[in-house]
Amino acid sequence: MSQSINSDKAPEPVGLYPHARKVGGLLFLSGVGPRKKGSKEIPGVTLDAAGNIIAYDIAEQCHAVFQNVRYILEASGSRWENLVDVTVFLTNMKADFATFNRIYAEYFKENQPCRTTVEVNALPTPIAIELKCIATLAE
Repeated sequence: MSQSINSDKAPEPVGLYPHARKVGGLLFLSGVGPRKKGSKEIPGVTLDAAGNIIAYDIAEQCHAVFQNVRYILEASGSRWENLVDVTVFLTNMKADFATFNRIYAEYFKENQPCRTTVEVNALPTPIAIELKCIATLAE
């Protein structure tokens, strides 16, 4: 048996899927980006008139995506410390990995989940980072 969860603080999904799904004692988060709820605003991203990225700040996007993950965890009855696996998608590994890795270390000083970081050609919205997470439910 599973249960879909949606946060009232995290940005709306860009497709037909929930923010997270509880299955047994685990919580599976759908891909989470840095967008802001209720708008198309993406922290740290400057777009041209056609919607193409002309500049972005990976540090600002990292902080925003981590906040969105936290919102979803809290709405699901879990918490940051319960993260056990994080898959990171970056659109520019060479330019952004060092900054991402530094900021990631700030957020995961105590809890250190397993992590995989991969470079992708593009993400569904004009963002440079997306996280896919698995957590245990809060006890």
